This record gives sequence, structure tokens and C-alpha cells, in this order.
Amino acid sequence: MQVEIDAGSGFCFGVVTAIGKAEQAIASGQRVYSLGDIVHNAEEQRRLETLGLSTIDHQGIAHVSDGTVLVRAHGEPPTTYHMFETHGVPYIDATCPVVARLQVRVKQAYARMSEMGGQVVILGKKGHAEVVGLTGQIDDDCTVVERVEDLDQVDFSRPITLLSQTTQSLELFGEIADEIRRRSQTPDTVFIQDTICRQVANREQGLREFAARFDVVIFVCGRKSSNGKVLYGVCRSTNPRSYCVESEAEIQNEWLAEAQSVGVCGATSTPTWLMEQVAEYIKTL
Repeated sequence: MQVEIDAGSGFCFGVVTAIGKAEQAIASGQRVYSLGDIVHNAEEQRRLETLGLSTIDHQGIAHVSDGTVLVRAHGEPPTTYHMFETHGVPYIDATCPVVARLQVRVKQAYARMSEMGGQVVILGKKGHAEVVGLTGQIDDDCTVVERVEDLDQVDFSRPITLLSQTTQSLELFGEIADEIRRRSQTPDTVFIQDTICRQVANREQGLREFAARFDVVIFVCGRKSSNGKVLYGVCRSTNPRSYCVESEAEIQNEWLAEAQSVGVCGATSTPTWLMEQVAEYIKTL
């Protein structure tokens, strides 16, 4: 059986940087607390915990007295940094540069819309850490939509600026943008800002080509990965014999029945070592 790992899958730049900063701080002897899961992958999370990384929520910030808190790649709202200052807690800011620039753009869009009597609309997953950080830049005074149907919440008589969570689908963003233009009563006051990370978005076409080459595709990602859900959907739409697993333990033998070739790929939160582990397991079956 031919088993191949997708060279374009695996950690994105932002995740690599955040994990690197955590490992460096731990190696220096610091006690490091990640504010939420540093990466949406349970296997990688466990690996980092064995090195000494602990995970806390926002309520835990007030109780940190013996270490440093890591702000993960997803970013945080201004209220989180205020909590650090209030409680005198040191922190390492590992916000992805792409996300940090988007936070600035959200604030700029809000200022412009306020002058025009308009509104900010963000395409994103409600409650996702990155989206919480984005909406927090403007005190949550915006509308978050996950699909075209959610646009019923938008006032189309007012100006609109549309932005997006960095890991959203380009196709969905295009559909949302077209629908806003169509329904707006003043189309000349609709401003579309494509803020999707191309390092992530460009993987979609690569995954389509990769998935089409194999009898079976095993997509490796954490259950919490928003990007993973999007990219797995890309695989499934290209190759119906695509299956999503968190680790090799979830692979079912019947999936590989009569398969001569298997492709292994993953999300931007999937470590290369885990895809290699899955590939090696498949070879033993």
C-alpha cells in the first residue's frame, strides 16, 4: 500500500511561533501557563504538558503567582491585557502577526463605520478564541455571522464593512460578500475587506489536488480545530473516502478495504510528528 503525507499540511507560521515561544520559556526554567489550549490538537497539547506547560482560563489569571502566561496565536481582547496589569502577571504575547494586524483593521473599520452610522460584520465562528479577540477590540459592538442565513441580523439600510476570521473559507466569504452587496440598500457604502490568511486559504486548492490522488484520505486534526473542519470539508468534497481522526487509534480497518493508496494530511493545528505517526500505523495494517 502506498502511504503519503501531504507536504503542505501541518502547523502554520503563527502556531509554530507560539509553540516555539512556549518551549523556549519552559527550557529557561519558567513556569508557563497557556491561556486556553495553545493549539487545537489534543495530542500536541499532551506533548507540551509533559514538557511542563499548564493551561488556565481567564479566571485563573488572578491566581498566577509563580510563572508567566502565554497569549496564544489566536490573540486576546484588550480586557485580557488589563487583567494582566491589574494582577501584576507577566505574559508572553504570541499573537499571530496576521491576527494582530486584523485586530487593528477591525478597530479602524469600526471608527469609519461609526462616523458613517454604519456597522461592522465579521465572518467567523461565534465563541472561537480569535473571534472573541476581534470583537473585543470594539467592545463586541458588531455582528458575527457563520453562514449566509445569519445575515438576517444585519441592517441593510446602513453602511457595512465586512471582515473575516483569518481561517475562514474563501468560498464562503465570497458568498457572504455577494449577498451583502445584493441586499444592501446603499451598495456604494458596502466595504469588503478580505482578511483571510492566505497561508491557510491557499491550502484548499492544494488539498483538493492531494485528496484526488488517493483511494483513501486520512485527515488528522483536533476536534476543536475550526480550520480543521473547513479543510476536512475540502477533502470530503473531493474524495468521499476521506476520514477525520485525532490519532491513529481512531482509524477503522474497513476504511482501508481494497485501498492501494492512502493520503495523510491535516490542519494548520496538526503537528507533522502526528501525521507521521498515523502514516506509520497505516503501513502496519
